[in-house]
Amino acid sequence: MTDPGATAVMPAPANPFAIALTSSGREGPRAMSSRTLLACGATGVAAAGLLVGHRIGLGAALVVLAVWLPAIPALVRRRAVGDLVIAGLSIALVVMVAVRDAGWVVGLCLATAAWAGAVAVTSARSTPAVMLSAVGWAAGVVRAARWTGRSAGPLVASRRSQVIVAVRSAAVTVVLLVVFGMLFASADAIFASYLPRVDLTLLPAQVVVGILVALASVTLVHLALAPPRWSDISATTRRPARLGEWLLPVAALDAMVLAFVLVQVGALLGGDRYVLETAGLTFAEYAREGFAQLVVATALTLVVVAFAARRAPRTSERDRQLSRAALGALCVGTLGVVVSALRRMDLYVEAFGLTRLRLFVVLLEVAMAAVLVLVMVAGVRWRGRWLPRAVVQVVAVAVLALALVNPDAQILRYNTTADLRPALDVTYLRDLSADAVPAMDGLPEPLRSCLLARVHADPPEGLADWNLGRDQAARVVAAAGLESGSGPACAEYGIRDY
Repeated sequence: MTDPGATAVMPAPANPFAIALTSSGREGPRAMSSRTLLACGATGVAAAGLLVGHRIGLGAALVVLAVWLPAIPALVRRRAVGDLVIAGLSIALVVMVAVRDAGWVVGLCLATAAWAGAVAVTSARSTPAVMLSAVGWAAGVVRAARWTGRSAGPLVASRRSQVIVAVRSAAVTVVLLVVFGMLFASADAIFASYLPRVDLTLLPAQVVVGILVALASVTLVHLALAPPRWSDISATTRRPARLGEWLLPVAALDAMVLAFVLVQVGALLGGDRYVLETAGLTFAEYAREGFAQLVVATALTLVVVAFAARRAPRTSERDRQLSRAALGALCVGTLGVVVSALRRMDLYVEAFGLTRLRLFVVLLEVAMAAVLVLVMVAGVRWRGRWLPRAVVQVVAVAVLALALVNPDAQILRYNTTADLRPALDVTYLRDLSADAVPAMDGLPEPLRSCLLARVHADPPEGLADWNLGRDQAARVVAAAGLESGSGPACAEYGIRDY
């Protein structure tokens, strides 16, 4: 019996992250079609042969394309144009493993492709859903494994005679090819050179990789057909703050950011002498000391804008106008900070040369600037449901652009044509990847011979490990005919041996 004097306890509001972690996906089809099952199985078999025992290259790109193919029709049927765009960017990023040899570029492309692919296949639209897309993918693996079990059993049972005939035919075919292949190979060395070499020590790894890739393909299909229920989940909406308490910190930050930008304009117009007299630093030292802080400031501004927009007063048109003006001023001022940071990096690179880290942080700063512009566009009408997916697209396009410009080659070209202070760092240049080798071939002597003598480029052994960067490097080294070692060509740069 309920005590009439007891105080009713209201249940706590559901936490969106708890919902995301505990809710299951939408119910997909009860069974997988035989065509889809065979396509995913064939993808696993192809992956076992193209990935295990080979360097990453064209084989990996073909496997990822095959993994996505069964899921594309499902995305088309649900008219998920945004998901198709992000999936296309994910595939394009993976294709870069067959184009670029630089490990840092390939790693960045693969990490971004995995994130973008998870966002696309889980149909994530809100910020929490985008952040939890990897969780959705992991949950999808479990669902896909159960789906495969439910589908494969009845399918095999209903076509038992056909399966037995197919397995028996395949077994006889394998036995015949192995026996006659061994006989013909032992009879003729030329014929033997065309036969694939089978390494039984790789078989366990091939089985594991094949199963994992096939499961990944099934997961993509199932998530495309039935994305998680929380793909549209949004963070808990808090009540808008009062105008006075909200506007004071935002306006104060606006004033500080704009003051900083005005100081940067003065330093830019005043030149080296102004900086030397004011801060006691050269332009290069001035740029070197401040760039990292400006990158952090830009990132923090995005965080501040995200939180401030959630609590911004919107009860009246006047409140909305003031909120737009305050946040817009902060974004515009931060774009000025971005320009200052890029200018500092330009001065820094002019004095000390271009490196991978410096190129990467420039890319990061430009990407954050693009996100700031998107935030301002969303703030015009105070609608930003499209913004999280647009951020994913911006990041994917930025990383793809980095891979396409061939950063290692750009580093080599810039550092060998610029008037660097201090002297050219040849030791750094000779550690660049095979992507830079064609650019090395166009350098004047003795620098060309010094750098090319360091290169060890193994040509591709077949389709699986073919890579454009390594293939071009192998051709250049073979044409140059240089022996490994520094020799007199590198003595001029203070390098005695390798």
